[in-house]
Amino acid sequence: MFDRVARHYDLLNDLLSLGQTKRWRNRVTKMISPKPGMKILDIAAGTGASSAPLAKAGADVTALDFSEGMLAEGRRLRPEITFIKGDALALGFPDSTFDVTTISFGLRNTKDIAQALKEALRVTKENGSIYVVEFSHPTSRIFRSIYLKYLMRLLPRVARLFTQNPDAYDYLAESIIAWPNQADLGEIMGKSGWREVHWENLTFGVVAVHTARK
Repeated sequence: MFDRVARHYDLLNDLLSLGQTKRWRNRVTKMISPKPGMKILDIAAGTGASSAPLAKAGADVTALDFSEGMLAEGRRLRPEITFIKGDALALGFPDSTFDVTTISFGLRNTKDIAQALKEALRVTKENGSIYVVEFSHPTSRIFRSIYLKYLMRLLPRVARLFTQNPDAYDYLAESIIAWPNQADLGEIMGKSGWREVHWENLTFGVVAVHTARK
């Protein structure tokens, strides 16, 4: 599914988020505070849109994804970044390899959330950090109602105008609605071994950034 939407993936994300993806990415980059010498693993990195600002700041970034189509598009768009194929549930790295692990809008697509978090924990250095960026639950009841209507009605219709694989965006809407809320995801992270779990809501809770330490 992701192979088939790779070519227009970044464009559609910007369009369907009403331009908010860049703002979210800038905020997460500021939170991570990448610097030269910092080793970062960007899990489910797709085309590397989330990896690029980290690498630009001088960090040693590895962009990992399961989709060959996404990796090919990433290498075409961002040849300066190291892209590798890998599975979030069985990362091919030794224990305690990275200062930071991060996953943006990808944890929701794994078959086993807890296993993905445990694998990220394994490859993160002691006292290292994780940043999980994911669609979440708007905090305002009124805004949440409007947002859900957009997800289920407008988002798939708009996607059909720009892609030949609109089923991918039907899945996107459905998976967002089924995703745990901020507190529930925080609890899953804690049970997976992460400590000092916190989260920050972006755009009224449309997106939440969960952070934790090993």
